[in-house]
Amino acid sequence: MSSSDIDTLIEMMAKLPGLGPRSARRAVLHLIRKRGFLLAPLADAMQAVAVSARECLNCGNVGTTDICDICTSEKRATGELCVVEDVSDLWAMERASVFQGRYHVLGGTLSALEGVGPEDISIPKLVDRVASEQITEVILALNATVDGQTTAHYIADQLEDRVRLTSLAQGVPVGGELDYLDEGTISAALNARKAL
Repeated sequence: MSSSDIDTLIEMMAKLPGLGPRSARRAVLHLIRKRGFLLAPLADAMQAVAVSARECLNCGNVGTTDICDICTSEKRATGELCVVEDVSDLWAMERASVFQGRYHVLGGTLSALEGVGPEDISIPKLVDRVASEQITEVILALNATVDGQTTAHYIADQLEDRVRLTSLAQGVPVGGELDYLDEGTISAALNARKAL
């Protein structure tokens, strides 16, 4: 392994969320020191994921099949559809183990400043799913940001009188993001959801 290979690895690691150049250097040094049982298996796992990872064609989750395990599970066909902004939010909800329905990942939020409209995220697909699947309740589990709330209101307008609409309640602070909340907070927010 040449020093340019190491520098390239550090540069790549520094592009990951939460890692800057110093943290990336420390992580790479740790990986090199533990290369036998950490670096090589990590490289193999990353290669496997690079080949097999794909976005669920139905909900937008990330997995290794075209339709994810959540969408294909008959136990998850409860009629409840939880709408989240990003896959990390779906994974946060799953870590809390309190929601047993299915999900819909928007892939972002509406933002006039950034020019993101309904067609740029999967709102039309959400409306289609509500019409074609046996959805009885749509839970809007969007981040408590201005863009998140704007998106929630837009979705509520699109689905008004078609399905029961609820949103997460207490426990989610304004400006908070689901991926940074603990499981207890997510559980309380989901259980105390309210109609829009």
